[in-house]
Amino acid sequence: MAVKNTAQVVIGGKIITLGGYESEEYFQKVASYINNKIAELSEMPGYSRQPMETKHTLLSLNITDDYFKAKKQAEIFEQDLQQKDQEMYELKHELIALRMKMEEAEKHQQEAEHQRILMEGKIKELEGEIESLLK
Repeated sequence: MAVKNTAQVVIGGKIITLGGYESEEYFQKVASYINNKIAELSEMPGYSRQPMETKHTLLSLNITDDYFKAKKQAEIFEQDLQQKDQEMYELKHELIALRMKMEEAEKHQQEAEHQRILMEGKIKELEGEIESLLK
């Protein structure tokens, strides 16, 4: 079973203890992401004069927007991956079919070569018979 971890992080200038099954590095990464979002919003004109509730709402909206954009991008990547898997599946089957055709062609070539050798032998035999008849 996974071990529960805790880590102290700084978010918005306040020390907060986070707990969960992720690593401390992960908690720090989450805190850094939130701090970057707060910094982005703080650069907006008039943001600093907004009530704390409005600031939290804007922060939540921005994070949610990032989440939905990332989720959509992940869905696009998943669809691309499925399409690539399908194309690879089809190419593998095409490759197998071509290998089978190539093996069949090689078999026919060997048979034709065998027939040619037999015919050359037959020609020499007949040429020998013609020579013996002409003498």
